[in-house]
Formats: sequence, structure tokens, C-alpha cells
Amino acid sequence: MSERGLAKTRVGTVIRDKMDKTVVVEISRTVLHPLYKKYLVRRKSYLVHDEENACRVGDKVRIAETRPLSKRKRWRVREKLR
Repeated sequence: MSERGLAKTRVGTVIRDKMDKTVVVEISRTVLHPLYKKYLVRRKSYLVHDEENACRVGDKVRIAETRPLSKRKRWRVREKLR
């Protein structure tokens, strides 16, 4: 949780859905290289809790930070965008 009591949220794409009640979501962001001034794509993937097993590969979802649910799961699906 952040200092104001609101959970951090991110928007990403589901890249794996083989586990029960868990999906892997990839978050992409672009950063400017400090020297060459070219844009680079930085990707990070998160294990996300999906209670209804509703998400499929390719879905765009909003995820929210939550308490630790397992060793690597610290995010929860807030809503399915597409």
C-alpha cells in the first residue's frame, strides 16, 4: 500500500494462464536511453491472483497491489479491460 492507503495499480497484458487462480501479467513501459536518446521497451512480469479464472492470454487487465498471497504473488486482478 502507498502512503495514502491506496494500492498501486498497473495495466498490462496476460501472457500465461495455465495455473489455477493465477495469471502472469506483463507490464511494458518505454524509457529514454540517457546517452543515445532512443526509446527502449522495458518489460516486467507479475504473478497475479485471478479468483474466477476469468482471464485468458491476450486480455488487457488492471492489477492492484495487495498483501502477499503466496511466495511470489503480491498482485490481484482489479478489472478486465479487454
